[in-house]
Order: sequence, then structure tokens, then C-alpha cells
Amino acid sequence: MASCGSNGVGDAGLWGLVTAIQANYYRVRLDSAVPAPTAPDSAEASEASRNDLLCTCRARLRKIGQQVMVGDRVCLEGVDWAGGRAAIAAVAPRQSVLDRPPVANVDQILLVFALAEPELDPQQLGRFLIQAESTGVPVSVLLNKQDLVSADTRQYWQDQLSQWGYRATILSVQAEDAPLKTLQPLLQGHTTVISGPSGVGKSSLINRLIPQISLRTGAVSGKLSRGRHTTRHVELFELPGGGLLADTPGFNQPDLNLTPAALGQCFPELRQRLAQGQCQFSDCLHRGAPGCVVDADWPRYDFYLTLLEEALAYEETQQRQRDPDAALKVRVGEKGQQHQEPKLQAKKYRRPSRRQQKQTLEALYYEREEQADVLDPKRGDNELS
Repeated sequence: MASCGSNGVGDAGLWGLVTAIQANYYRVRLDSAVPAPTAPDSAEASEASRNDLLCTCRARLRKIGQQVMVGDRVCLEGVDWAGGRAAIAAVAPRQSVLDRPPVANVDQILLVFALAEPELDPQQLGRFLIQAESTGVPVSVLLNKQDLVSADTRQYWQDQLSQWGYRATILSVQAEDAPLKTLQPLLQGHTTVISGPSGVGKSSLINRLIPQISLRTGAVSGKLSRGRHTTRHVELFELPGGGLLADTPGFNQPDLNLTPAALGQCFPELRQRLAQGQCQFSDCLHRGAPGCVVDADWPRYDFYLTLLEEALAYEETQQRQRDPDAALKVRVGEKGQQHQEPKLQAKKYRRPSRRQQKQTLEALYYEREEQADVLDPKRGDNELS
């Protein structure tokens, strides 16, 4: 097997896709186009035909702060075909990165919400939509449990999302005979991450789409009217009709770490208004300033002002916490995504030069001499005489 080289990208080697991460181990599904080497022994040959390997990460990747995420394409070294093990030596450049949930190279986000049990909260839905828009990845919306609400309620939420700039797919996962037929045009050929609050039916949806995986599901809490967490980690699954699906842990309130300038670009209806005309001031925050093209007549204007206050507070906090000696540094991706990487300590991984070693030894020698004179005054008098 060829080596991945210094950076692995573009070099011949064994490549695969990270489908799951637990603790310090990575499940990697091998590319079908890369044949495994055939062993002379028949038993080893059967092992060589496996499609996935359990891998660890090379220490040099950790030293440079290279994080391995679900969805990464990685180059493998040191493959043990009999044991089904290997080591990740390099990570290919990413097309997209999501911080929460932590997954790479997705090209579509499917937000799943329930129309009832738990009750659909417009503020919570809005925050999830803003967080998804901030990634720069296309967003789709699925409303589950349509059998628990009236036709008027379904039409109300469809109209609301249409005003916000989204076309919603409405169905009931448990009652639908073939949800894959409904969602196949949306999911086929894409790497889709499913996100949303707990208890809305994300794992149930994946179980219907891919019956053989049998993900654990849970009922909605009766006391809190919220979903219980059943998915504990991110994992990629292959759809029967083509495409990949990422199941992610549910959470009820996403954190929006956005600057005021970036916030406005996360509202599709606001982007549409700004495309039709520009504000008088380039740094306009659309709060009634002179020459602002954004009026207060759009439905989510009050919601925008609430998030704007949070964004201003976040920006102020970031400015106060800027520290040149911080352990993390902020990196901005090609599409504007911000993520943090560990900052290496200066000269920590450099070998000291011979000159520096000699100077250190001389300083240590003179220090020992001074300590000896202090402990033995007669030694100094004898040297003077």
C-alpha cells in the first residue's frame, strides 16, 4: 500500500470516509474504488474484503491541532487487515464544516420539527433556522406528526415557513407507508445532516428510511413536554437509494455565536430585500437608521431585533476576551465558517540549537559556582589569596 505522504492530499494511498466517532476511535468506510490487497491465505483474504476499519489518529495530527470529524475523507496507514485496524494519517480539505453537530462535508441540512408532542415553538424553530443558515449549507424543513394536528394547523405552519423563505415537507413518520418515496428527491445524492430538538422523531425517521440500523428511540417527557435524548453521537448512514444521512444528538436551544453583520445574512427574507436595494450606510444594522431599505413590516422583525441584541453582546464579549496568549485561535473557512483550532506554543516542538544548549550549560555552571561560594566563604578567601 502506498503512503499518504507529508499531507496525504493528492497522494496515492488508502482513502475512506469517517462514519462514526466514539472516544478515541474512528469508524472508517473504505472507498469502493480502492481495492484491498489480497492476502495469500484464504482466511486473511476474506478479511481483506471488509468495507470498514476501526482506526486511531496519528499523534502528529493531534500536535498540529488537526481534528478528525464525522464526514471527513481520510488517508489510512498501517492497515491490519486481519484485525480490521488502521491509523488515520491525513485529512482531505473539507467542503463544509458544522460545529454543532460536529460533522464535515455535508451539502444539506434537514431540520426536523414536530407539529405536536412536543408542541412547535416558533422561537425555537427560528433559532434552529438561523443557526443552520449561518453555516452556509442549504436548509430544508420537515414537519413531523401531522396526524396529531388539524388541517388548519398544518396549513398555518406551511404558510409561515413560506413567508420566512422555506418550503416545508409535512408528513407523519409513523403513519407514512413509505417516507422514503416522499423524501427521496430531497435526499438522494446528497450528504444530509438531520438536526432538530429531542423527541421530534429524527431517529424514528432514520429507522423508517434505513430499517436495518434500528436506532434507539424514546417517548416525549410528560412533565417537561420535551424530548428525551436518545442519540449520543454523530453517525453517518447510507441510504438505499443513494446518499448519506447523518443522525445527530438533539438539543433544545442552539447557541447563536454570530456577529451583528453576519446575523442579517441568516434571514432569507432579509437577504431578498437587500438584494433589491442597498442601505445608505454599509454597516447598517436595520434598526430604523436613515436610508435603511429594511422596514419593520416583515413578520420576523421583532425576532431579528432580539437576536441582534444577543449578537451585539457576543461581539462585545469577544472583543474583551481577545488575548494574544490564548490557547485557541480562530480560523475562517473558505465559505466564512468560523472554528477554533489549538494554538501551538512557540518553539515547543523545535529542537534547541547547540549554541543555545551551550549557553544554558554555562549559565548553570556559573550559578552552581555562586551557590558554592555562598555556602563556603573560606573557598572564596583562599582563591583571592
